[in-house]
Amino acid sequence: MTEVISVKDLVMIYPDGTKAVDGVSFHVDDGEFFGFLGPNGAGKSTTIKILTTLLHKTSGEAKVAGYDVEKGAREIRKIVGLQAQETVIDWDLTGKENLILEGNLHQMRGKGLEERVKELLKIVGLEEVADKRAAFYSGGMKKRLDLASVLVHRPKILFLDEPTTGLDPQSRAGMWDYLRQLNRDEKITIFLTTQYMEEADRLCSRLSIVDLGKIVAQGTPSDLKGEIGADAINLTFENMNGKDSNGLKEEGKKILGGLRGVTDIVNSDMGLTVYAKNGAYLIPDIVRAFDEAQIRVASLNLSTPTLDDVFLKHTGKRIRVEELSKQYGGGMFGRRRR
Repeated sequence: MTEVISVKDLVMIYPDGTKAVDGVSFHVDDGEFFGFLGPNGAGKSTTIKILTTLLHKTSGEAKVAGYDVEKGAREIRKIVGLQAQETVIDWDLTGKENLILEGNLHQMRGKGLEERVKELLKIVGLEEVADKRAAFYSGGMKKRLDLASVLVHRPKILFLDEPTTGLDPQSRAGMWDYLRQLNRDEKITIFLTTQYMEEADRLCSRLSIVDLGKIVAQGTPSDLKGEIGADAINLTFENMNGKDSNGLKEEGKKILGGLRGVTDIVNSDMGLTVYAKNGAYLIPDIVRAFDEAQIRVASLNLSTPTLDDVFLKHTGKRIRVEELSKQYGGGMFGRRRR
């Protein structure tokens, strides 16, 4: 496979001293649907800004389609599309007019542009409202129009920075369908950042899990989950007998460590996560052991390995998704497309 994105030892330190990206290295192959999965503040958006030439790196190497992100910025901007977290469309224009304007900014004119606009409106399901002002679109419709606007010039590489944040589940599922279609039918390489585990699991053929500016794990979703190699049993406790939560966790670890079949025990934000093969058979033993120790279990649930378990294994914490309370919007002066 041909590499279209190559990053080696990338570092970004902001003027205030914050190290947003801390020596990350990865590559993306031509036609791949690649993901960066991690919580807010992990360095995902900073990495995308560097790769799309919107931000100068501190050190390291970064190339897109063979071009250095600083020396070849002009060439890179011609072949990439960027959908940022903020919805950047002109609300005073119709959906069709927004796409025509975007095409004009890329020196596209005439019949070719008209056909491309018509094609995109069909792809994102906005044909029936093409002549309606974008201000009257729903949040999901605005996101779809925003996506279409970055595709007008037929980019070879599409960067998506948390494209479904703030959408309801139905709109999010619809967006997933459009992205799969773009990757499959138009052979567009897609680089996605997300804090949604299900989104990364369903869409990405390969991904990097990031936290605090570092890559903590890389691979296909199935391979990463396969590393866990066991079911996960999540436990929380009632704070009894004046014991603090840390004390309960430590005592809980001692109890669990004595049970046959337990392969690993990890602290979680609210309690403990126990990994074991055939976890369902271990649950009665866990309940009895804590009853005998007079520690009351507040909740207990069993699940097969998820990407959140992978994140927990490597960082000792779970990803907390922070939904935006409202959709961002912007007019012509808010455009950041390249």
